[in-house]
Amino acid sequence: MTDNEAALTEGAPRPVGDLTFREALAELESIVAVLESNTLELEESLASYERGVVLLGSLQKRLASAEQQVEVLMGELAAAPDDAARDTTLS
Repeated sequence: MTDNEAALTEGAPRPVGDLTFREALAELESIVAVLESNTLELEESLASYERGVVLLGSLQKRLASAEQQVEVLMGELAAAPDDAARDTTLS
């Protein structure tokens, strides 16, 4: 059994909400690699697939939230007066 397989089959996994984005992505990549290796039993494969779906959903939500934050910041930047206009109003 590889390290990835052992990690997937030992104990309860950490709640997805407790993982950083990077940790969740690494776990998802590990699950994909193990599933592609076709070395797990059917039940383990199904459990790993289910965990992968949960991880993917969490990652997609986090990316959407980050994208929304960037859009808000870009909107604020576009709405802010440029530096030249601010300099003349302060004098």
